[in-house]
Amino acid sequence: MCRFTSGGTRPAPEWFGDDGADTDALSEVLLDDQAWPAFRIPFQGGHSAVVVYRNLIGDFGIDYVLTQADWPRTEVLSSFDGDWYGPGLSWRDIVHIAETPDLTAPGVYDISARFLLLLPLLADDELPPAAPARVSAALTAVGAPEDSAQHTADHLLRNRRPTARNRGGADSPLSGSSNRHTEPDSDESAVLWALNLTRYQNDALADALESRPLPTPAS
Repeated sequence: MCRFTSGGTRPAPEWFGDDGADTDALSEVLLDDQAWPAFRIPFQGGHSAVVVYRNLIGDFGIDYVLTQADWPRTEVLSSFDGDWYGPGLSWRDIVHIAETPDLTAPGVYDISARFLLLLPLLADDELPPAAPARVSAALTAVGAPEDSAQHTADHLLRNRRPTARNRGGADSPLSGSSNRHTEPDSDESAVLWALNLTRYQNDALADALESRPLPTPAS
């Protein structure tokens, strides 16, 4: 996640409970040009958000895509290759997707891990007061030191990516032929606003984003 921050002090591996050797070893795996590591985050309705390390030589990037078995193609949520492309996700969408794992599909089930995998997509002008505590708790749950977790959480939220409005209101590259030219209302999912889905796909995804959380695996 350090890769996705900008400005200010550069995060150190120790903030996340690692050291330089751990980080180098992990980088060799994530950035291996012979493989494209992917982390699947399945949620309701057969949908999955997938984080893909696009390890093309000379064209490295990280893609966040949305998949559903009945869709003819994947939908790109956002891409990062030095700069962000795509509108990102609202805080509400990130929390909801993290908290609704589909336990019948392969992927990452741990809610804290799911939440942190999605956090680089956060593009929200206003966050709830509990946001820093939520990020801090997720960090400690995956092994970050308690004494630095709050500082790390504050840094990640402070350096979150700008919304489309703060980028000057440019149309999202994900909007396709959509005629929408305004930001979504506060009660409208940023995912539904950004993607150019059919009516059927839109309704199914809306149901998945509004439904009650599924039970988590027993510990």
